Amino acid sequence: MEPFERFKQLNTKGNLWPYILSILKEKPTHAWQLQPLVEEKFGFKPGRITPYRVLYRLEETGFVKSQKKERRRVYQITEKGGEELRKVRDFYKKICAQHNE
Repeated sequence: MEPFERFKQLNTKGNLWPYILSILKEKPTHAWQLQPLVEEKFGFKPGRITPYRVLYRLEETGFVKSQKKERRRVYQITEKGGEELRKVRDFYKKICAQHNE
């Protein structure tokens, strides 16, 4: 695998949580909606089960919370999750800025 392709894979399918937090920042969402939203908004298709696994781990660690609404769980980002998303954004901005120097 070429270096860029490996980088891209590790920063998309291999690291799905920033994409999920970004979607949840826009609006509360059902878990089943995440896979098509990631594909639509970010241009890659995660596995069918992976978004669920990532979402449950994010909830366990306090980055998202859920509530039952009409027999389904709706997930939303927490303040802690928003801060983590800002850290990711700032990290990539710093890397890009260093590259441009």
